[in-house]
Amino acid sequence: MKQALVIGAGPAGLMAAQELANAGLHVTVAEAKPSPARKFLMAGKSGLNVTKDEPKDAFTAAFGEHADVLRPMLESFGPQSVKAWAHWLGQSVFTGSSGRVFPEVMKASPLLREWLKRLDAQGVTLKTRWRWLGGTAFETPEGRVELTPDVTVLACGGASWARLGSDGTWAAHFADSVAPFQPANMGFEADWSEHMEPHFGAPVKAVRLMAGDTQHLGEFVISRRGIEGSGVYAVSKALREGAQLQLDLMPKASLEDIEARLKKAGKQSVSNALKRLKIPAVKRALFFEFGKDAERSVAQKLKSLPIALKGPRPLDEAISTAGGLRFDALDEGLMLTSQPGVFAAGEMLDWEAPTGGYLITACLATGKWAGQHAAAWVKEA
Repeated sequence: MKQALVIGAGPAGLMAAQELANAGLHVTVAEAKPSPARKFLMAGKSGLNVTKDEPKDAFTAAFGEHADVLRPMLESFGPQSVKAWAHWLGQSVFTGSSGRVFPEVMKASPLLREWLKRLDAQGVTLKTRWRWLGGTAFETPEGRVELTPDVTVLACGGASWARLGSDGTWAAHFADSVAPFQPANMGFEADWSEHMEPHFGAPVKAVRLMAGDTQHLGEFVISRRGIEGSGVYAVSKALREGAQLQLDLMPKASLEDIEARLKKAGKQSVSNALKRLKIPAVKRALFFEFGKDAERSVAQKLKSLPIALKGPRPLDEAISTAGGLRFDALDEGLMLTSQPGVFAAGEMLDWEAPTGGYLITACLATGKWAGQHAAAWVKEA
């Protein structure tokens, strides 16, 4: 029986292991942490968003500049396949009003438990506390171990949330093939004045965030350090690349409508005018924090309020990362062109996408793709 090695026991690694086992290989999965899929389990603590139910072209477009290279993988294992996968593991799913898909239990642990059970039944061997040293060598509780697999799939994760296993140290083994890591889907720092302190922890709802050509209607949270939350993550790539963040605090009203309502209210203080417009307190606080431009009207600032940011939060705090193994260092089957028989998948590849189900779907899809092509390669070798 041919021997396959998978390094990393997150969703991409486990999916690769499943495909290799399906093809009749004996699979060993090596995981550096004491237990598998820790980041996957952490994602499930706030409600596991496994995919997004939307037309395939719209779904693929969310991956931006890497949409074309990922297209065949996402078409092979896209949103409908993810839902079928969850059902196969005994978990019903539902689709929210935004198209986001969640397990009904809103947790990752039932999926993971059943998945590991099925992999074990296929003969997949999971080794924990095995830290990869490069090549096929590992530091283990029993000392250094060297394996001799016929094929290897790397699924080592990105470079955020190091305590969960994705520390990016693997990049040192591929220095010439790695795009620099950058934070993705992250919060941003801001220097607040004292009057913002009462609003730390408050959500800013029903707001349009605008950064360059990117816009998102949603919400975010004011924190002591700055801003974070799904709305910020949706425009984080544009902000990281230097775009100015602007907020439309009244996205359902036109500029002309706001001006007319203010005119009808008559002469009054700005504070009272904002209350008259039923602007929530946290939005009023943001207005007074950043709306000091005397050359623009109140209505103009409500529709396009510039927010001064210092920069992104540290890389390790990001939900995901950009950068990683470049696609020009891989063939169409995700095999390293410099190392025949070594494939790669998941967040260690150089792609990024917004939150909302895209990240997990792409990890599963690239893991399946790498596993299938690794199995085909070893059979032809």
